[in-house]
Amino acid sequence: MTGGAPLSALPDDRTATLDGLERGLFDLVLIGGGITGAGIARDAALRGLSVALLEASDFAAGTSSRSSKLIHGGLRYLAMGDVALVRETALERTRVYRLAPHLAEPRWMLLPTRSLASAMKFRVAVTAYEKLGAVTGADIHRNLAGEDLAREEPLLRRDRYSHAVAYREYLTDDARLVLANLRCAAEHGAVALNHAAVHEITMDAGRVDGVVARDARTGREFRVRACCVVNAAGPWVEGVRGLVQTGGDPWLHLSKGVHIGIPLERLPVENMVVMNADDRRTLFVIPRDGVVYVGTTDTTHSAGPAVWPEIEKADVDYLLAPLSQYFDTAPIGRDDVVTAWAGLRPLVAQAGKKAVDISRKDEIHIGAGGLVSIAGGKLTGYRKMAVNIMKTVEAALGRTLPEADPDLALPGGDFSGDFETLADSIAVRSGLDERTARRLVRLYGAEAEDVLALDSSKFSGDDRVVGGEIDWGVTRELAVTLEDMIYRRLRVALYEPGTAERIAVPVAERMGALLGWDDDERSNQVRSVRARLASDLTFVGEGER
Repeated sequence: MTGGAPLSALPDDRTATLDGLERGLFDLVLIGGGITGAGIARDAALRGLSVALLEASDFAAGTSSRSSKLIHGGLRYLAMGDVALVRETALERTRVYRLAPHLAEPRWMLLPTRSLASAMKFRVAVTAYEKLGAVTGADIHRNLAGEDLAREEPLLRRDRYSHAVAYREYLTDDARLVLANLRCAAEHGAVALNHAAVHEITMDAGRVDGVVARDARTGREFRVRACCVVNAAGPWVEGVRGLVQTGGDPWLHLSKGVHIGIPLERLPVENMVVMNADDRRTLFVIPRDGVVYVGTTDTTHSAGPAVWPEIEKADVDYLLAPLSQYFDTAPIGRDDVVTAWAGLRPLVAQAGKKAVDISRKDEIHIGAGGLVSIAGGKLTGYRKMAVNIMKTVEAALGRTLPEADPDLALPGGDFSGDFETLADSIAVRSGLDERTARRLVRLYGAEAEDVLALDSSKFSGDDRVVGGEIDWGVTRELAVTLEDMIYRRLRVALYEPGTAERIAVPVAERMGALLGWDDDERSNQVRSVRARLASDLTFVGEGER
């Protein structure tokens, strides 16, 4: 079984990691532990480079845990004329599926239309989309109307939407995809550390030669020497560039994307559904575990980068407004929202354009001292972005690098058959209920069995988290804080917020036993997570846009 090296948060292991970072001379140091940095780390390590990656917060704590969780080509960008971007990302969908089928689960996306004529128009667009993405066989779109549409999506208001086109997209878990790439990189020699903020980029004879960072857990300051430094800090990329240069026009245009989650029993949709907001922007309605989430907004965020951008009442109202137009359900209001998240897209600025109109293409800059920076791009295209930036790294190092194996499975991704078959087999062998087995496979793939081998007991009968996940998160995935665990390892804060509140204390106790927390630290960790959970639903400002 293809796996990934442990990313351990155990105190002795963290000390050893810091010691190794200080002793080494790395080919490449990466600043930023989102999907861009993680993808580059994997690609570079597979090519035989020595790699160190430093993340100021937790892996995927920013943009890369706040997306719509879709591996998709972006059908709407076809309408914008960005054919090259759509083709590239549409093809990348199948690549990610081959690398990690548990993190690219095929789902039907329904595109409702008001008439047969509208349906015909969308079929042309979807057909072009499928050709760009080399979609074949059972994944080719289907046309739905009448009884077929009623059976496939009973909640859809057929008095308004008499037809629909169903086409394939892939549901992922963005934070888990980041972790899988980092563990694959570590398996091939990369060193990755979270909660380690870079605050200085060092120079020698006018060339960047490393970074200085501080470990938030111990306060230890350390230097990492490198032949090449790549700035993949997402919304913070300009701040990192500012460590070596000042002035110049702004490179980034930050766009805020908000999602809200509604209990599945309140909005029991069967499929992923495309909606149009009042301003004609495309929104997605996506069922996942215990919630149906709706997103996303796309508005300019001028307040600067933030790990937790505020969610405004107007954003929530904007996302709620179309629901009654599309679904036959009682009115859904802010009080029905049980989870919410906001993230910032680091778009490459285009003069005079609103956030919604800016291209999602990535861009590479080489700045003062040879600092390499990358911004823009889409979650789906992360692997291609890594391939592109390695050409720049290759030039900086002055040597030709071997190609990375494009088909090496990510940890948990090397199983035969499909997602459903694996989940069913794990349910039978473990004695767990089907919903719990499905959740575990979505998060861990084939490694779900390794997680269960640590401890298959649940924290309570009502919840679907098992004890082995806590040990796995600490010893394999570098979960350092309770927030790391609840939000980005277990993912219950997003998909099962009631569970997040119920298990906070026992999870903190189990983490504390591994990490040496005293009573005060355990209490502080629980208090912090509960405050974060409450803040997620504290919407600010005025309602109605």
